Amino acid sequence: MRRIAPLLLTSALALSVPLGLAAQTAPTQTQGQGSTEQEQPALLVADRVFITPERKLVAEGNVEAFQGDVKLSARRVTYDRETGELLLEGPIRIDQGGQTTILADSAQLDSGIQNGLLIGARMVFDQQVQIASVQAQRASGRYTQFSKVSATSCHVCANGKPPLWQIRARKVTHDQLERQLYFEGAQLRVLDYPVFYFPYLRLPDPTLDRATGFLVPSIRSTSQLGTGVQIPYFFKIGDHKDLTLTPYISASTKTLGYRYRQAFVNGRIQIEGAYTRDDIQQNQDRGYLFANGWFNLKNDFRLTFNLQTTSDDAYLADYGLPDLDRLRSEIALERIKRDTAFRTSFIHYKTLRDSENQDDIPSRVFDLNYEKRFFPSTVGGEIRLGFLSHAHERTSDVDVTGRDIARATFDAEWLRSWTFASGLRADAQFGASIDTFDIRHDSNFPDRVTRTTPRAALTLRYPMTRREQSGATQFLEPIAQFGWTDVSDTDVPNDESTFQEFDQGNLLSLSRFPADDQREDGATAVVGVNWARYGADGRQALATVGQVFRADADPDFNLTSGLQGTSSDILLAGQIRTANGWSLAGRGLLDGDFSFSKAELRGGWQRQGANVSGSYIWQETDPAENANDEISEIWLLGNYQIDRNWLTGAEARYDLSESEPIRLGLDLTYQNECVQVNMSVSRRFTSTSTIEPSTEFGFTLSLTGYAIEGGGNTYKRKCS
Repeated sequence: MRRIAPLLLTSALALSVPLGLAAQTAPTQTQGQGSTEQEQPALLVADRVFITPERKLVAEGNVEAFQGDVKLSARRVTYDRETGELLLEGPIRIDQGGQTTILADSAQLDSGIQNGLLIGARMVFDQQVQIASVQAQRASGRYTQFSKVSATSCHVCANGKPPLWQIRARKVTHDQLERQLYFEGAQLRVLDYPVFYFPYLRLPDPTLDRATGFLVPSIRSTSQLGTGVQIPYFFKIGDHKDLTLTPYISASTKTLGYRYRQAFVNGRIQIEGAYTRDDIQQNQDRGYLFANGWFNLKNDFRLTFNLQTTSDDAYLADYGLPDLDRLRSEIALERIKRDTAFRTSFIHYKTLRDSENQDDIPSRVFDLNYEKRFFPSTVGGEIRLGFLSHAHERTSDVDVTGRDIARATFDAEWLRSWTFASGLRADAQFGASIDTFDIRHDSNFPDRVTRTTPRAALTLRYPMTRREQSGATQFLEPIAQFGWTDVSDTDVPNDESTFQEFDQGNLLSLSRFPADDQREDGATAVVGVNWARYGADGRQALATVGQVFRADADPDFNLTSGLQGTSSDILLAGQIRTANGWSLAGRGLLDGDFSFSKAELRGGWQRQGANVSGSYIWQETDPAENANDEISEIWLLGNYQIDRNWLTGAEARYDLSESEPIRLGLDLTYQNECVQVNMSVSRRFTSTSTIEPSTEFGFTLSLTGYAIEGGGNTYKRKCS
């Protein structure tokens, strides 16, 4: 309304005075706020426009006025130039930028164009939330006061059937500048039955993205904490920072959750956590704190941090937070460019596992990595130079179990590729590394060790393609590699490479240990083949088979790594995708007895309105990896859109080796254009000395359209 009144005035003057005079006076009519909007050209279109003998301008019949992003439609418009009175006869419709729409039967504006009265007024925000009233009064060019109001974001049917919910109020004031709605004498009605009464109620204008106020509450019930309610309250501290406080109250807990966010010109931070007093650990302060953020510094450097801490090992599981078994806090500085990479970080680990002692794990870790590459024209190919430094400490000083290690590595490598006319591709690799170790609190190893590791490899590939009559393309690539390394000293502890994986990513590596504290030694040979088929209808199939042979067995590889002995297990990996939404990927290590020592399988199916995904893992016992029992687990996830309003989802995780479930969950969501209801139930069956099995129920009711996006176009209700 603040913009539409000057629009009509400008249009009326343009029609009632000579064109030259209008062009001279229009800029002087607008000063201060909104002057830019009023200076925009205005256009008035009608079936009939005339001036009465009383000098009143009248436009009637399909009257439309345009200025900027504002459009007005009416049946008849009368403007009295002497009194400044503007009369509009409806139906009246005023659209502003597609966000706010005003509907009325008739309207009368005074000479100041700042005050007026609208009869049978209705205001619609964002094409969803609507306020209907007997009449509306415009005041000070900023406020619109509605009398005897019904407000809702539900679809309103013409047959008089009440909406699913609505707010009835004696008076509602809309502050256009602050974009707030103030209700007086408000009732929340569900199917026209009063549920709550609010003497005063403030809600944000739905066009406002962020506003101080209550967010969607939720009800949470667990077997340990009982039934409680969470009521978050959002504080808009400024345009770039906010705070959310979430009290959680039940018979067994009093918890205050918090989340603080702030955005800067060159970064952002987020801090979240909770403070708790409950019956699980009586007379104890409990809680957690997570903080993360990043900052872009000068010279393309980037600072990142991620901090995690809890009061005790069971807190996260008790309160349904991320199910972590180790907390990892890190602060890092990095710069990544085309030919250089730099990163340094400090990391701290806190274990939540019963099987681990905090004093015996490497809890304090320092890393520094720098790599630079060159492309010399004299020898061709690529040269890579790298420097790596790593150190980790345990809080224990006990011999062996309190071992601390610091390592520095300098590495140089030359890479070159050739492609011959026959199609054969050859890749050459020559390099060397120097490692120096500082070992403390372990009498089994010397205090200082320096070793050198020269290496070389030649890889041959012969890619071939074939086109089928159906339009599909097949790809076949045999691979062979011959490699050599010579480790001068192997008398160093294995502290970083205790878990090894053999897969497609390191099939052609000269060292398949995950860190540089351990390196493969001796001559090796690799044979393998890659195959792929790409169908014209979108179907895909890929497969990789490979095996490693070495002159001497390496005793540092674990039993289930597939790399023990002079010949490794056969690596089998593949992936299938179909045109109707199915996908399947698997990887396994097949030993000499043609049985799998380790395998995983992942699959999924996705169609409009439904999707299912699952995984299966298998691993033999391996004491070196603290796996004293076989691992055989299946995990299934899925959801199904029953219709346009109902959505259901489920989760199941089952331990096949123990024949018992690990976790089960089910949730059901109903959503239409003005309400969203979510109900969930989950059960965690695992238990430790600090964590008990628990069952959790969740319930959330959201009146959409005010606090969150409602998606009215998707879920609009039909009037039937």
